[in-house]
Amino acid sequence: MRIGELSRQTGVAVPTIKYYVREGLLPAGRLTSPNQASYDDTHVRRLRLIRGLMDVGGLSVSAVREVLAAVDSPEESVHKVLGAAQEAITPPSTGEPEGLAEARRTVAEFVRRRGWRVDPDHVSAEAMAVALATFRGIGHGSFEEVLDDYAEACERIAAADLAFVGRNAEVDTLVERVVVGTVLGDAVLSAMRRLAHVDRSARRFDEGAGAASGGQGPEQVQEPGPGR
Repeated sequence: MRIGELSRQTGVAVPTIKYYVREGLLPAGRLTSPNQASYDDTHVRRLRLIRGLMDVGGLSVSAVREVLAAVDSPEESVHKVLGAAQEAITPPSTGEPEGLAEARRTVAEFVRRRGWRVDPDHVSAEAMAVALATFRGIGHGSFEEVLDDYAEACERIAAADLAFVGRNAEVDTLVERVVVGTVLGDAVLSAMRRLAHVDRSARRFDEGAGAASGGQGPEQVQEPGPGR
C-alpha cells in the first residue's frame, strides 16, 4: 500500500508517519520508485503500537524508541525485556525529598521482607522511596501501614500479567506482549483503581448514592463473601 492508504488505515497523518520513519520508530517502506515506497501490514501493526504507547501509555518519542528496541530484541530473555520496558516507562525522579535516604532503607527492608528478587537499585524501588519520603514529608507517613496490602494485591496482578503474556503467545510476539502489557496494563490498572475508589467511597460514605444512581444504597449492598 502507499503511504496515503497507510495513513487512512491507521488514522496517523502522513507527515507524522514520515516523522516516525526519520526518528527510527517505524521501518521505512520498500522503495518502488525514486519517490514512492510501499508499506504492508507490519507497518500498520507497528504504527498502532506506537500510537498506543504514546496515546494510552503516555510515553515520549525517546521512551517509545527504547521500548521498541526491546520489542525488536527477541534474543533477550523475557525477564530482561520486561526490565527494559519498566526502565523506559518509569519517569526519572526529580529532586530529592527530605528523608529520602531513610525511605530508601525502608523500601530495601520491605523488598527483603517480602522475599522479592529485586535489585535494591531498581528504578521502581527508587520511585517508591521518593513517594514514601514525600508522604512522610507532608505528614502522611501512616500510609505505610497499607504497604503489605498493596504488595499482596500487586503480587496477584504481576502473576496475572505474566500468565497473560505466556498464554497462547507465539515466540515472535512474546516480547511485544510483555512490553505492551507493561505499558498499557499500567493505564488499565490506574483507571480500574480509580473506579474501585469511586465504588468503595459510595458504599462507605455516600448514603444517597444508591437513590441517585438508581442502584443499591449502602444499606442494601453486601460485601462479597465466600462463594459470592
